[in-house]
Amino acid sequence: MKAILALEDGTTFEGSSIGAVGTVTGEMCCDTSVMGYQEILSDPACCGRVIAMTYPLIGNYGVCAEDDESATAGATGLVVTELARLHCNWRAQEPMEPWLERRGIVGIAGIDTRKIATLQRKSGALRCCISTELTAEEAVAAAKAAPGMEGAYLVSNVSTTAPYHWEGESRAWKLPNKTQGDLGTYSELPPVSYKVVVYDLGVRYSTLRSLRQVGCDVTVVPATTTAEEALALRPDAVVISDGPGDPAMLTDIAAEVTQLTGKLPVAGIGLGCQVIATGLGATTRKLRVGHQGCNQPVKCCSTGKVEITTQNTLFAIDTDSLPEGLCADAVNLNDDTIASLTHAKLPVFGVQYLPAAPAGADDCANFFNRLVQTIMAAKAGQYNA
Repeated sequence: MKAILALEDGTTFEGSSIGAVGTVTGEMCCDTSVMGYQEILSDPACCGRVIAMTYPLIGNYGVCAEDDESATAGATGLVVTELARLHCNWRAQEPMEPWLERRGIVGIAGIDTRKIATLQRKSGALRCCISTELTAEEAVAAAKAAPGMEGAYLVSNVSTTAPYHWEGESRAWKLPNKTQGDLGTYSELPPVSYKVVVYDLGVRYSTLRSLRQVGCDVTVVPATTTAEEALALRPDAVVISDGPGDPAMLTDIAAEVTQLTGKLPVAGIGLGCQVIATGLGATTRKLRVGHQGCNQPVKCCSTGKVEITTQNTLFAIDTDSLPEGLCADAVNLNDDTIASLTHAKLPVFGVQYLPAAPAGADDCANFFNRLVQTIMAAKAGQYNA
């Protein structure tokens, strides 16, 4: 079946339909990752986005249910140069296309995705439309009419509606033992030592798994949870998850998060970091081209050390808007935007990258160890709010 990809600037491409059929619109985001397509497409932070994978062959290692980052939320559409019809991986459970169909992801193959990346580098972010039923002219009109990410309140589309205790699989895979012919083993989990509440703005399963792997008992709560309700759970720390949409629209959530700062450790990831910053008085702005991929270099301001991170964000925190006490301790080397924040006096910090991205670099997986260290320091009275 043929499909049309149209950009709001009038550019159109014709290709082959993959995944679900129909018509979808969203902001085009080019991801430079070589692997991790399943995690990217099932990431709730990709709600409202169409993902164009710049690597030319996608789906070559199939999909595995354990690698989903959410049950239903994720990207709206997918654009690839070629979708692998055959896959090979010891963990694979099925090819990619049935998985796309089940999740309702409308896709198109046979597209020069690197041309799309080049177009966006010149013109900035573009809205787009993928359709198996519209003409090229109708698809361009749909792309132009699609809502942009600025002013978008999408957290309500992906957040849990009721609190729940994380009971999912949390052990990390080890390589298979070829001599014994098994299919792989898990590493053991540490005992539970801390209680953490996670505000679900679009949380990834890998974030919850990583928290459990450092000894945290994890309770996930809706994004609309008040500070009073969160404190009633008597947590040792609160984590504000990543998610989709414009952080400037989340003033209600930011107000509740701000009430938690100074009472216990608070840490944010991606959108969660931006919510913490805006709640304390900073402002954010839309990036001309978002940070999406697993090869984003980040430099620590104090040590000069460079780490390779996975990022998935369309907004940045304005450096000049940081209030007193909130400091940028790492920057993105591609554009000098803030990559992480730390409060000088309070147990508050956040990162703009994904510290638990299984398919990306693990240079910054120490986020979770840092959270534990901050909890221990707070218990020892090292912070004076």
